[in-house]
Amino acid sequence: MSAIVFGATGFIGRSLVAELLARGERVTAAVRSDTLTPWLASRHLDTDGLEIVTADITRRLPRLPEARDVYNTAARFAFGLSAQEARAANVTGALNVLEWAATLPGLRRLVHISGYRVSAVGGSPDHRRLGAYEASKAEGDLAVRARARELRVPLTIVNPSTVIGPGQYLGLASLVDDLWTGRLPALPGGSDTFVPVVTIDHLVRFLAEVPAAPEGEHHWVLDDATPLLPELIRTVADHAGVRAPRRTVPVGLLRRLPRRLTGADPETLSFLSADRYPTASARALAESAGLRMPPAAEALRAWTDDLVAARFGTASPWLSPYGFHAVAGSRTWVAGERRDPAHVLLHGLPMNADLWAPLAEHLPGDVLVADLPGLGRSAPTDQPTDRWLADLLRPVRSRPVLVAHSLACGPALRFATGHPDRVSGLVLIAPSFLQAPGPRLARSRAAVPVLRRMTSAGLARRLGVPDGPEVRSAVLDLRRRGVSRRVVAALRAAVADRERLRALLGPVGVPVRIVTGSADPLAVPVDRPVAEIDGAGHYPQLTHPSEVARHVTALPARIGR
Repeated sequence: MSAIVFGATGFIGRSLVAELLARGERVTAAVRSDTLTPWLASRHLDTDGLEIVTADITRRLPRLPEARDVYNTAARFAFGLSAQEARAANVTGALNVLEWAATLPGLRRLVHISGYRVSAVGGSPDHRRLGAYEASKAEGDLAVRARARELRVPLTIVNPSTVIGPGQYLGLASLVDDLWTGRLPALPGGSDTFVPVVTIDHLVRFLAEVPAAPEGEHHWVLDDATPLLPELIRTVADHAGVRAPRRTVPVGLLRRLPRRLTGADPETLSFLSADRYPTASARALAESAGLRMPPAAEALRAWTDDLVAARFGTASPWLSPYGFHAVAGSRTWVAGERRDPAHVLLHGLPMNADLWAPLAEHLPGDVLVADLPGLGRSAPTDQPTDRWLADLLRPVRSRPVLVAHSLACGPALRFATGHPDRVSGLVLIAPSFLQAPGPRLARSRAAVPVLRRMTSAGLARRLGVPDGPEVRSAVLDLRRRGVSRRVVAALRAAVADRERLRALLGPVGVPVRIVTGSADPLAVPVDRPVAEIDGAGHYPQLTHPSEVARHVTALPARIGR
């Protein structure tokens, strides 16, 4: 085999296996359990050159296939570990891999993944000050270097900084999570705090080049141009449309304050430093291999999209591409096909665009979805919703069917009336302006705190729908700063627009279809086709998606220019 990768199910290891396979190498993946194969399959990678073997590096390694290049990406990355737990993988395990590699007659290189902070530790690591994780990484680094010299093993140590990319939910991701959910009133560290990043794609391409590079160098792989931490957080905040903290709290003060007050894990504090790192050798190798890092700010924005789409590791995105876009002054969450969608789907309240996942499975062609401004994952805007919708649809070249639910039926109807040449048809699902006034909760003074505290099970019961990923997604947004308040305000404001919207149903110049549930009928008669779904309530796209799809597809979209 060309290479063997230990820790092949980890964030770095699996991406390295994918990179090596893409280069045509034959790879052995050493794992404790095989979660790698389905991950590679989900990315449609050719695995003909892959062999999976079972190995636990914390124990003496069994007989394994020989390899020319050995990569040890295995590590225990977590805070709050005991010293024994951390050392088992990060010290003992690293030495076990080295001892095994020393037996290979055709070994070209052992590549050991360490950490960028090891250069700041100096001599023997202080376990009490650093914590079990960082101390074990520094101890493992020293032990591997010393033992490799004794055994004359050709060794290269690669010290990556914070690695970012799809699937990375540890380390810096927790700080972004606190920012996103409004739990970051002040920024830890100072104005000169430097937390460098490197993208997973650049790192694994770099690792693939290491075995053929000259021996004797060890490499710090990170982007020297990473913004200082306050600017980094502002970059993320501006992209996602949330407020960045203006104050900073010095690390020394954080160490003295109780954790229950700061919310900061003491083990993370040593990473909040102004230190710089010796990156010259890594930059030289990357340049010789033709590798270029993407701009750090660009990479951080893309990673922010990934984190929010995956709900920081608690969900799986159902539609791509996805991300934040500027729409009528709002950092709007948009997913799907932006130029030639067959259907544009606008959600009602208190949901977000994930509401449409069950229905989209039954629709032909591509869809475009977005969280309405100030709702779901989108930031508010001072522009009217009608202008926001027009800006959202500005890049669209097709004539899609516009599908709206509940309160979104108003903006959709006004757009179709004003721009009949832009859409092929209009489907109004449970249009609120044709039904009885909204729920009593919206008129209650307790509405906002009740929504913010709502569990997914509680919201599902109130809405009369299954407690599925769509409801859980909505609950996560309702807990974010200001979202519940804006939901309640939108529900209250919608009452004033009902009569005007009913009058618009007559002159709209495109085919219109209305879909309701039998448990949520129209309150007024209309001179338009109405499809009533037996047994459905206000959210038929969640409870009866295939039946709703049948009515939606009765209005064909026009794709192409």
